[in-house]
Amino acid sequence: MAAENADVVARHRRVVRAGLGAWAVLIYAFLFVPIALLMLFSFNANRYGTFPITGWTLHWYEEALSNYQIQDAVQTSLQVALEVTMISTVVGTAAAFPLVRSRLPFRGGIRASLTLPILIPGLLIGVALLSYFTNLFNLQLSIQTAVIGQAVYATPFVILVVASRLEGFDRLLERAASDLGADTWKRLRYIVLPLIGPAVVAGALFAFTLSLDEFIITLFLIGGHNTLPIYIYTQVKFGITPEVNAVATMLIAASLSVSLLAFATPTLVRLARRRLATARPGTSAGRAA
Repeated sequence: MAAENADVVARHRRVVRAGLGAWAVLIYAFLFVPIALLMLFSFNANRYGTFPITGWTLHWYEEALSNYQIQDAVQTSLQVALEVTMISTVVGTAAAFPLVRSRLPFRGGIRASLTLPILIPGLLIGVALLSYFTNLFNLQLSIQTAVIGQAVYATPFVILVVASRLEGFDRLLERAASDLGADTWKRLRYIVLPLIGPAVVAGALFAFTLSLDEFIITLFLIGGHNTLPIYIYTQVKFGITPEVNAVATMLIAASLSVSLLAFATPTLVRLARRRLATARPGTSAGRAA
């Protein structure tokens, strides 16, 4: 009887696992098949950018790269992304220190308030900042207003990444450096920043990716300028063309590359440090010889 019950349970588990696996496959297919089709159509010679596939070509990439509107949109997107990255990295890193190391009352509430833009829909942030800039300060919408709006959205991500690294930071290292005569600046320069550097770089790369893909806040705040997501939106309204597929594919490739670099940066830094640490004894021995 026990053996029969065990067989029934085993078969039931196999059925459940198979069902969960099939469900996971369907979810991943629902998420990634449209992206795969978009990338596939960008190489399709069919001028309608859809099925049937009449051949393979890079012509649409050449058309997209030679389009002055796309060039201007790419230039604007990179300018905004770089400025947002610098602002978010500096502000987010500076804000992470008091959140982790200070003894402020209601520190949890302060952290929640600083990360609140992550939870607020981008539509509300865009409308609020639009009213703030135009009604209160009578500012003309420009690239700089879009940079400010995107920085409001991207900075909390940097705060979370850097703060998580600071929470796992061993404060005894700073105390040891202080005992050896290092002042505050030297401890920050030689102890703290090298150890949290990978987190800062990862946060900067996340901010760059978020800015590069951001659409809603930018649409409200950039005025007459176009970023790459806004250009794609304006073109899609008139129909999806092969050029749009090519531009979207390049944007996806750039976003994935930056995201992978953000995830790989801490590992690469650790590997580089290990190689330097293992190379130093050999170098010292060679010099002594």
